[in-house]
Amino acid sequence: MNALHQEWLALQSQHERYEALALGVKLVAFAATVLVPDNTLALALLALLWLQEAVLKTFQGRLGDRLLVVEAGLKSGGEVAAMQLHSDWLASRPRGAGLVAQYLKNALRPTVALPYPLLMILVVVI
Repeated sequence: MNALHQEWLALQSQHERYEALALGVKLVAFAATVLVPDNTLALALLALLWLQEAVLKTFQGRLGDRLLVVEAGLKSGGEVAAMQLHSDWLASRPRGAGLVAQYLKNALRPTVALPYPLLMILVVVI
């Protein structure tokens, strides 16, 4: 097995792990809605968990970007350097406001955002 195959397997495994972690964050958010008696604290916790999931999805997206590069290299048989996840990311890493914007963009993705406003409304209504 060549280095690109090994890299793909490792990246794909971690990509799926981030998906499971994001689901775990959603489950904790639901538990917070039910178990935290103070509405202000529950809303703050939900906002924090929402942002945490956005950070996880941003990290997952970086892995996904690299997976696409590796897959293109595997498909074409071309010259793609293996094991360059962090070097490639560092070369294009956004700074300051760009990084915050990346996190917020992921927070607003429907698959991330959907449960949080609903849970927040539930906290306020109940």
